[in-house]
Formats: sequence, C-alpha cells, structure tokens
Amino acid sequence: MLSRFFLRFASLVTLIALSVCIYAFTTVANDNVLTLQSTTSTENSGLLRFILSKFSKKTGITVRVVAVGTGQALKNARNGDGDVLLVHAKAAEEKFVKDGWGVERFDVMYNDFIIVGPEEDPAGLATAKSVDEALKRISEKKVPFLSRGDDSGTHKAERRLWTAAGIDPTPASGTWYREAGSGMGATINTAIGMRAYLLTDRATWISYQNKTQHKVLFEGNPQLFNQYGIIQVNPAHHPRVNAKAAAQLINWILSKDGQEAIAAFKVHGHQLFYPNAKVQETVN
Repeated sequence: MLSRFFLRFASLVTLIALSVCIYAFTTVANDNVLTLQSTTSTENSGLLRFILSKFSKKTGITVRVVAVGTGQALKNARNGDGDVLLVHAKAAEEKFVKDGWGVERFDVMYNDFIIVGPEEDPAGLATAKSVDEALKRISEKKVPFLSRGDDSGTHKAERRLWTAAGIDPTPASGTWYREAGSGMGATINTAIGMRAYLLTDRATWISYQNKTQHKVLFEGNPQLFNQYGIIQVNPAHHPRVNAKAAAQLINWILSKDGQEAIAAFKVHGHQLFYPNAKVQETVN
C-alpha cells in the first residue's frame, strides 16, 4: 500500500513538473506572438496583411489578427483576449481607456464613410446637400436601408448620423430598415442583393469586387470622417497581456516607417487610409 502511495505521489509530482515546463515553454514561445483585436474594414481591405508583414519582418513578432466589429473588439479586450486594439469608434475607445481597460489611445489614420446604393437611386441621394437630408430622403421614401447592426464602428457612426438627423429608424426595423448583424464585406454583399442603401467605409467599398449596379451616392461630408485609434490593453487588469510586444507594435505603427507603410497601401491605385499619428509619440 505504501509503495503504491509513493508511486502515485511520484506520478503526481512528475505531472505537475511537466505542466510547469509546458507552461514555461508556452510562455517563452508566445513572447513573440501578439493578438491584435481589429475591425473587419482593416482586414477586408487588405491593410493589415500589408503592414503587419513589414512589422513581423522587422521585429520577428507574429501578429494574430481577430477581425470583428469595434464593439466586439472592445468587449474581447475587456475580457483579456488581446494585447492591442486597432479600431474606429473614438468615444468608445476613450471610455475604454478612462475605465482602465486600456493604457493610452493614439490616433493612427483616417478615411471616410460613404453611402452607397442602387444606381437608379430611388431616394435621390445624389442631389442631397447634407447627411441629414440624405437620411431623411431614405426614411421618407421608405426605401431599403441595410445597417451593419453589430455595434461595430461603422454601426456606431450610422446610429450617430440618424440621431443627428432627428430620425429613429428602430421602429421601422424589419420593414425598410434592416440589420445584417455581420461584417462590412458580408453586409455590402447582402445590400447589393436587396438593392438597399448602406453606410460603408470607403476602404472596404474600394476593395470589394462584386459591386454590380451599386455605386457611391453620397460622400464628402465632414460628418463622414472616420478616425482610427490604437490602444494597448492594460496589463494591470490582464497580466497575461504581452506588453513588450504590444508596445513594439504601437511604436512601429506610430513611427515614420509605420505611417509610411499605411500611406503606401493602395487598392486599384487608390490610397485607402491616411496616416495622421504624431510620430514622436512612443509607448514604454
């Protein structure tokens, strides 16, 4: 009995030691792996593949991208799934930092939102003089409008624009106002099938191939400005955050090299994102 006890005890000690070794190896191996919570627009457009390959080549750090809506990305980061955020809903980002979940927020780049729709333009958006007028024409004519409906940065911007126009489309949900609950690319595809209007970021629209008879019908208004920011997840809340690699990524994106990489990314000859970081800013 005693020998059996010692045999079991020795087995348990061996298992614990092996587990510690595996954990230590995993920790060391993951020092050069970073999780970036970002948006479907940065992923669908191809930007992240373009710039992160340059960062990885320079530093040896592998970046694992989780591409979801901004709201979900912020939620994931609050839950400890991620080291860095690259998203586009400034008010929500600033609250994330103020609440202690993020270390500091930095501007990175911008582009703009556009409203696209069927080329026959039943609501007459092409002649609208403002965002308010464009949205009022859609709601008055009750023509199909497809929302992301997923708490993404684009969805947050869309809801803000409806509010500014004095319109609540929620009661019309399921009639002329529909919610896709999906990423930007999938929402564009659904809107085209429905012959519906939608708000999209310009980068995803330019990158998207299957436009068929849809076209840009309203653009160029200051209310459609689309700012992106970057935040390191706070290791004080989540000790497993790879703070060293996170700081390296943020510093590179804010640097001259990172900003030039963003500016150099083009699709069909079009620059999709415009860097506007203060390049002297660094994260420790």
